Order: sequence, then structure tokens, then C-alpha cells
Amino acid sequence: METLPTGISVLDRQFGGGLPSGSVVVLKANPDSQSELILNRFARVRRCRYLTTVRSADAVEAALSRDGDEETTVEATDDIGDLDEAASLVGDIPEDGTLIVDSVEPLEEGASPAAYAEFLDGVRSRAVDAGGVALLHALRGGEDPETRRVTEQVADVVFDLRTTVTGTEIANRLVVPKFRGGAALEEPLKLKLTDEVAVDTSRDIA
Repeated sequence: METLPTGISVLDRQFGGGLPSGSVVVLKANPDSQSELILNRFARVRRCRYLTTVRSADAVEAALSRDGDEETTVEATDDIGDLDEAASLVGDIPEDGTLIVDSVEPLEEGASPAAYAEFLDGVRSRAVDAGGVALLHALRGGEDPETRRVTEQVADVVFDLRTTVTGTEIANRLVVPKFRGGAALEEPLKLKLTDEVAVDTSRDIA
């Protein structure tokens, strides 16, 4: 099985080069975090199909174009939460490429568990057929949709970005509790999320 880089060097080192091809990855994060930096890295590392369910296509393209990205096809849903429309817009993943769904909670909220699981099965099939990676952006906020458990169960890899504010410090820790076909991280990675994704080497002070 081929290993595909994530575009984030610290993660690629931890995972022995990247993620297994055909993987479905879930990135859980707070809405007010810098999690979009991680999405953008995934989008830029190879050809990408990007489905946005909340932001406009223009907004996504503008964010990606800051670094000269020209290999991402961006699609936007007209009806937030319409699973059938989302399934039609997912299309085919480029060979060895990436599919990003940003974000999945409108789809989780608007569908039955069975219908949503069928949608995710289609996403997985496309990732496997293309030898690529699918990344689902799952935002936290209030009570998670009932189908969030379906998202996490189907996923091969779970990234849990936890952002905390203590005094004058904003701390971002990435927990990877699940990794099919690889080794989950034994401890969180402390990340520095500014205009890029890097390791935060500052020490925690109790």
C-alpha cells in the first residue's frame, strides 16, 4: 500500500512518510481554531477536489491561492445539508489525489444514519479507487450530531485538534487516537498554527 504525504512535515515524520492510500481521515476541531491551515496543507500537496458545504467556493479559492495553488477544484453546495447534492459534487478524486469535505456537520445533521453511512461509503470507494486520501472536516460546537459517531467509526484516521487558551498562551494539541494501517500517536503533538503548521517547541509551564 502506497503512503501519501500530508503536506505537514511533522505529521509525515510521525507516520513514516504519510497516510496509507485509500484512507478516510476525520479532522475534529473547534470552529474558532486554525484548523483550516491543516486543510489547506492537505489541498496543496497534490491534486485535490474540495467540497465546501458552508463557505463559498470563492472564499476557499481565495484562501488557497495565497500560496499559488492551481490544482484544486472547488465545489460548493447550494442547499446546506443536502446529502444527494453533496454526493453528486464529490465526483471523482484525482489519481493519487485528495478529497476534502469542509465541513461534514451540515451533512451529518441533515441525514439519517443509514443515508449518511451510504454517503461515507461512496467517499471511501472513491478514495480507494483513486489511491488517494479523503479528509472530512468535522467541527465541534455544542452537542455533536448523532451521526458524528458514524463519521468517527468509518474513519481510518482520526485527528483531534484541541485548542485551549490559558493566560496569554493559545495552545494547539493534535491527538491521533485512531490510525488503521499505522500506529496512533502515544501522546499529543503540540502545534504552532499561525500562517503555517509547525511544531511548537515552547515548554509548558505548570
